[in-house]
Amino acid sequence: MITPDQLESSLFEFVSGLAATDPAHDLSHTLRVVGNAKRFALQEHADLAVVIPAAWLHDCVTLPKDAPDKNTASQQAAATAVDLLRRLGCEDALLAPIRHAIEAHSHSAGIAPETLEARVVQDADRIDALGAIGVARCCLVGGALGNPLYHLSDPFCEQRQPDDSEFCIDHFYQKLFPIAETLHTGAARREAANRIGFMHLYIAQLKREL
Repeated sequence: MITPDQLESSLFEFVSGLAATDPAHDLSHTLRVVGNAKRFALQEHADLAVVIPAAWLHDCVTLPKDAPDKNTASQQAAATAVDLLRRLGCEDALLAPIRHAIEAHSHSAGIAPETLEARVVQDADRIDALGAIGVARCCLVGGALGNPLYHLSDPFCEQRQPDDSEFCIDHFYQKLFPIAETLHTGAARREAANRIGFMHLYIAQLKREL
C-alpha cells in the first residue's frame, strides 16, 4: 500500500505535467487549493486521506470557461482521478469519497457536497477565488477572454445587472462576493471574511482612480 508521502509525491508529479486550460487553473492554483484544504481539514477534523488526494486532483480535467460541456468537467476529473489513484495503490475504500469530493467541488456541476471532506475541498477551491489572488485570477481569465476591465459608464453595476461574460469587475458582483454565502466550514468562512474585506478595499481604491 502506498504511503501518504509517496502518494503526494506521485500526485504532484502527475499534476505538474498537466496543461492548464486557462491562466487561473494552473499548477499554482492547485498548490493553493491543497494548502487551503489541509488547513481547513485540520481545523474541521476532516479525513486527510480523502481531502488531500481530492484537492490535488480536483482539476485534473478542466475545460475552457466558455466550453458548452463545462459542467461535466468535475465528473470527468473524478473518473480520471479514481483510475490514477487505483493504479497508484490507493486504498479502495477511499476511492468513492474522493470521487464525490472532486465531483462536488465545481460550482457549475451543481452537485451538493454530502460529506465533511467534500465540503472542505469545495471550500478550499472556492476560497481561492477571493482576496488578492482572487482579484488577480479574475483579471487573468477576463483578459484571456478578451474582456475589458469594467463597463465605461457604470463600472460597479450601480444601475445595471452585472454581466461577467463582458466585464472583469462584474464578476466580483455576479459570482465572487456571493461565494461567502456558499461556504460550509467555519474555517473557510473566517478566511473569506478577511479576503472579501480586501476586495472591497480594492473596489474603493479603483473608484477613486476612475
